Amino acid sequence: MTRVAVIDIGTVTARLAIADVEDGKVQRLVRRSTIVNLGEGVDRTARLSVEACGRLILCVDGYLRTIAEADVDATCCTLTSAARDAKNSGDLLAAFESRGLVAQVIPGKVEGSLTFLGVAQDFVGEQLLVADNGGGSTEFALGRLDAVSGLDLQKVRSIDVGCRRVTERFLQRNDPPTAEDLREAHEFVAGEFAQVATWWTSEEDRPVRVVVTGGTSTTLVALSKALVPYESSRVHLAQLTAEQVRLQEERLAAVTAAERAEFAGIQPQRAPVILGGAVAVSEILAATGFSALTVSESDLLFGMALTTAAAANGEATPVGWQPELS
Repeated sequence: MTRVAVIDIGTVTARLAIADVEDGKVQRLVRRSTIVNLGEGVDRTARLSVEACGRLILCVDGYLRTIAEADVDATCCTLTSAARDAKNSGDLLAAFESRGLVAQVIPGKVEGSLTFLGVAQDFVGEQLLVADNGGGSTEFALGRLDAVSGLDLQKVRSIDVGCRRVTERFLQRNDPPTAEDLREAHEFVAGEFAQVATWWTSEEDRPVRVVVTGGTSTTLVALSKALVPYESSRVHLAQLTAEQVRLQEERLAAVTAAERAEFAGIQPQRAPVILGGAVAVSEILAATGFSALTVSESDLLFGMALTTAAAANGEATPVGWQPELS
């Protein structure tokens, strides 16, 4: 058994998982999630702000204290879309290094592959399209995990569409946004996602389901079920229909960001960007031609745990990417 800690730093959320990995199985012991909005303003300035970096470092310092108490064998820390876009990400990496934490800014293809690996554990043998809808980007991955032959990734693509990016470009001009704001947002996302529909040309290659991960999709489930407090068991592997997504988008668009924060099932810090995320999730379904999607919590952190354990034991990693470990 190998005990690992993994930290995923996204555009909106920083997350920690501590897990025991044995024989390809992951048992999560600790899971933390903190909205730090690292990517605030990055789409416009191409720089991480001092304030955002300060919020993140404070969060990571707390995560490191938790890790120190857990007696882990290895720690892996990755940064994704906001850090990829920012010109000054190196300053943040240096701040982490001074704390003894090796952090890597990973390419979108690696991010999508790790997410697919995590999601596919629940759907062994199925042809899947996985969409990791984040704050700055959405990673699409098509393939399957076979019990005998292992991971078969046929297509992986990172597209610069996420809830914060869509919000800052289209949905902050008016509060609540106008119909024209929403139309422009949908047109932008639809244009970016259109390429995914060309990934399969036969029924054999067509995925049997679309699985979506990320804070928007889990929040849309929580909103539809008015979950207070949040219940992972009622969110993981839940179904969201296109009609449910449409109704939630209409509900969110009709009120201000402050009013959205009062809705049962939403974290107040996510209220400013949730509408942009709903637009993206709606267009995932439209682009792929599916009438419903499956929401998964076995995401990037899950794939990172499996990969970190393999690397810690000197084994080949399932996705071919070799992480740098602390």
